Amino acid sequence: MSAISVAPQRTTPLAAPAPYRLTGRLRLVLAVLLVTQFMLAVDFSILNVALPAIGDGLGFSLSNLQWIATSFALSAAGFTLLFGRIGDLVGRKRIFLGSIGLLGVASLVGGLTSSPEVLIVARVLQGLATAAATPAGLSLLTTSFPEGPLRQKALGLSGALMSAGFTTGAILGGVLTDVLSWRWAFFINVPVALAVLLVAPSVIQESRPAGRPRLDLPGALSVTLGLLGLVYGLTQAGEHGWTNPHALVGLVAGTLLLVVFYLVERKVAQPLVPLKVLRRRNVAWGNVLGLLAFVTETSLVYLLTLYMQKTLGFSALVAGISFGVLGLGTVVGGLLAPKLIARTSTLTTLVAGGLIQAVFTAALIFLGTGTASSMALLLPATFLGGVGNMLVIVGFMVTATSGLPDREQGLATGLATMSQQVGITMGTPIMSAIVTAVTAGAVTATAILDGVTVAIAVNTALVGLGALIAAVFLRVRRA
Repeated sequence: MSAISVAPQRTTPLAAPAPYRLTGRLRLVLAVLLVTQFMLAVDFSILNVALPAIGDGLGFSLSNLQWIATSFALSAAGFTLLFGRIGDLVGRKRIFLGSIGLLGVASLVGGLTSSPEVLIVARVLQGLATAAATPAGLSLLTTSFPEGPLRQKALGLSGALMSAGFTTGAILGGVLTDVLSWRWAFFINVPVALAVLLVAPSVIQESRPAGRPRLDLPGALSVTLGLLGLVYGLTQAGEHGWTNPHALVGLVAGTLLLVVFYLVERKVAQPLVPLKVLRRRNVAWGNVLGLLAFVTETSLVYLLTLYMQKTLGFSALVAGISFGVLGLGTVVGGLLAPKLIARTSTLTTLVAGGLIQAVFTAALIFLGTGTASSMALLLPATFLGGVGNMLVIVGFMVTATSGLPDREQGLATGLATMSQQVGITMGTPIMSAIVTAVTAGAVTATAILDGVTVAIAVNTALVGLGALIAAVFLRVRRA
């Protein structure tokens, strides 16, 4: 079994034998971690609908409004791998609690501010808190539950709530903005963060390495700056097109820095990401599948929002509520995934989920301009596509975190979280650029439908590619 190149470590305090049934304490651990993951997922989308109201309330210019979302995405995606590794070194519980505290404070500041600059700072801090809390929370989950049915069940519930949280954020943002104020999209985090901070210290056990190996600073800087460059380039491409100078500079700089990161990891004595771990098929290909799963489903939400508002003429609130069906599908998929994995295999679950998602995403190509007929197709297709997508997400999480010792779970979950957050960030700019290219600037209902249809076809192809990758590269080799 591959391991990171540091002296052998043991977890302190010594862990008790792994339980095989869900005890009372584990139920509390699971509840705390699931509530947190749900809250973090909601934050990815809760402000999307509220952006115009925030711009009007604080005086954001139209060109700067996108930075409310971009500043969060940059910090959330760029720092996940670094914070996941730091959690391994200084203690996952400590990182988890500190990041939840930061999220609560940043949310309070964001809700109270009357300044655009302070709001952007609050969003950056929210993103940093998410980058730290998500891998730490997943690490605590994977190390609290033994590999097997219990962990699969926990990851299934976690994946379902993360995906449902992204959908819920779109709905909740519209409701809060219309009924109360956009400020409540920030304030809603504060009581949840306080509840987690009150309960978590007494139910979650710390996991900390006995030794204190040095942090790979060159690797940390190069991968963090590289991811920041890629995410920045992608968001600029989605906003202004792929030929935009800022987009090109970000993408090129990000790519070069990730090449530097690879070269650093080959030479450094104590690498941030040991290449032996990346050579594991389950880690490498599992994260590719996770990236594709989040690129496709989260960007589909964007495409269907665009379609319902610009082609069918729905309000933002009605469009958001329509995604409740998708959210229900992800919850069903999260509950089914552990059972399917137990009865068949992780590979079967990945391939089956990918095929289900591909079929029902492809069905959306036949959407038209008629409201009744289109919604009769859209609602069941998004429900069943959500089921398939969640089978893939749970399968990816189980695949990418299996077969690794506890001391590497922070690295494994950091990689998985990075795949998730970069996928969420990449999907919308890619699909937005496709729609823009097809419509050539036209904003009529028919032009938007044509652009969305082409983008959905590309989305379907990416889902199919994921199923093919799983079938070819994760197939168990027989002796």
